[in-house]
Amino acid sequence: MLKIGDFSKLSRVSIRMLRHYDEINLLKPIKVDDVTGYRYYSEEQLLVMARIHVLKDMGFGLSVVREALTCYDDKEALEQYLKGRHAELEALSEQTARRLRSLETAMEWLRKDGIMSYDVVLKTLPKRQVASVRQVIPAYEEEGRLWHVLFQETASMNMKTAEPPYASAILHDKEYKEDDVDVEVQISVKGTYSDTEHVRFKVQPETDVVSITFGGSYKQFQEAYATLASWTESNGYEFCGPMMDIYHVGPHETQNPEEFITEICCQVKKK
Repeated sequence: MLKIGDFSKLSRVSIRMLRHYDEINLLKPIKVDDVTGYRYYSEEQLLVMARIHVLKDMGFGLSVVREALTCYDDKEALEQYLKGRHAELEALSEQTARRLRSLETAMEWLRKDGIMSYDVVLKTLPKRQVASVRQVIPAYEEEGRLWHVLFQETASMNMKTAEPPYASAILHDKEYKEDDVDVEVQISVKGTYSDTEHVRFKVQPETDVVSITFGGSYKQFQEAYATLASWTESNGYEFCGPMMDIYHVGPHETQNPEEFITEICCQVKKK
């Protein structure tokens, strides 16, 4: 047996923390002297402590470490814990990458003296034949699943896209929603095709819009929409329908956000 001081040195864990581990039933001494209250540990518990170190380094909280230790020798159960943590770290990595891109965009904006100008265009989108998928999805960021459905269900049709294709997403909700959002994606096509389970072929009517086209990251959306709103009010128009984003160059063409070319459109009418 090892006295708590010796166990502390060998395991590289402070006595204070060892007592805490005892209190939360993570690692209890094998013996506590009834008279002195001294704690004693076995040499085998050094291996348990090594496992605790490994699990903590993976980012598990102590409550999860305690649970994971109970199945450490069960490879299948332990693998499930590790897969779960792997997924969490991947999500955290993606979130960190998005935040870094936001910081880089902000620094670039500051280097330009905080001035970002956009050209507003009043135009009419022509009537066109489109392939469309409209569904309620969990969040706006999951729009990609609608594009997946559209292209998957039309893959065997030899569907021909029109020029320009007007690959776009229409936001049908009358307000911003945090979940269960009504989104439609569509692309202009040439020819006649039959509807599939989720894809509808229809005529998109002529629409008057104000629009801004910009290159680069989608992080610019808020500033661009602010410019659209200001122009619309100043020129005697008002919004009268859903917003639409047209992806002239988007994730389907490139994975580099700096190469994106996006046109944001709002339906308007004269006041």
